[in-house]
Amino acid sequence: MKNLKFLLIGFLLVPALFLTSCDRGDDLNPENPIATPAFTLMKDYMITNDLDIDNIMSGPGGAVKFVTGAPAEADLATFIDKYYIMDIRNGDDFSKGHIQGAHNVAFGDILTEADKATKQILVVCYSGQTACYATSLLRLYGYSNTQALKWGMSGWNETTAGPWNNQIDSNPADGNANWNYSSAPSTNIFKDPSISSLSQDGSEILLQRIESVIAAGFKTASNGDVLASPSNYFVNNYFTVADYDDFGHIANAYRIKEELLLEGNGYLEMDPDSNAKIVSYCYTGQTSAVLTAWLNVLGYDAYSLTYGMNGLYNSNNAWDKANLNQWGVGSHPKALPLVQ
Repeated sequence: MKNLKFLLIGFLLVPALFLTSCDRGDDLNPENPIATPAFTLMKDYMITNDLDIDNIMSGPGGAVKFVTGAPAEADLATFIDKYYIMDIRNGDDFSKGHIQGAHNVAFGDILTEADKATKQILVVCYSGQTACYATSLLRLYGYSNTQALKWGMSGWNETTAGPWNNQIDSNPADGNANWNYSSAPSTNIFKDPSISSLSQDGSEILLQRIESVIAAGFKTASNGDVLASPSNYFVNNYFTVADYDDFGHIANAYRIKEELLLEGNGYLEMDPDSNAKIVSYCYTGQTSAVLTAWLNVLGYDAYSLTYGMNGLYNSNNAWDKANLNQWGVGSHPKALPLVQ
């Protein structure tokens, strides 16, 4: 009877110990797959396979930048022959005029269409921003040489330049009380984002995350909303130190750029549990779109500020007048042909 009592106690303790062990996560032996969170498995896979944000921006070894500009007219035939062009604008606008040979593709179908590509992929949209978001996701998925058309169809022809031409005159940051020139606030160190997956394979988890982010669509925030209530957001200014100071910035915007990597754990300066949305902005909204897609795959609630510094303050005196990231001054639409 005594032995039976101890046997019953042991039997009851086993599941309790098992459940306790499962909850301890990383404290367990890392060789035990139960001990390794999905984020850690995916992170390790991404680092090993050159999928940190610097490589997504420039390609491994800096081989292929994520954007390419519209060609000179003399180079048009070579340009068209080089790319499998995915135009992700709506069907009506595509029908009114598009690049010769382009395929009209819904954003949600970019993976299916990419599988058909026999050449390097070029993604095209209205302003370059959604295309850069798609390019980031396609690069993460394995289409590492994918590029976006810089400025989108706005840079192709004056008749399709409306999306950018209509954005640069309002300058909402000029004189706004929430635009200042103070020093960047100090950053904090937060914990890893939490993602859910039944898989214990880093590659499989990554693919699941990318598919989920594509299904959710391009996540953006408007400059008006963020300027009106910057405290409702975790704002990241993706500028150099000099430009953060010279241009000014949204009130209390962090400047997290060079260290924002998985390798070295710089990404931990982003808050995964904040009630505020993480909003990043750059000069054009295109680089921040690449960054934002990557952050969403990691599990952050991230958004790209549409039109970037151009949409905030295109007339800012800090622009170098030869700056190719300033629409209407350093960059203009070309006069390349459209087909219907």
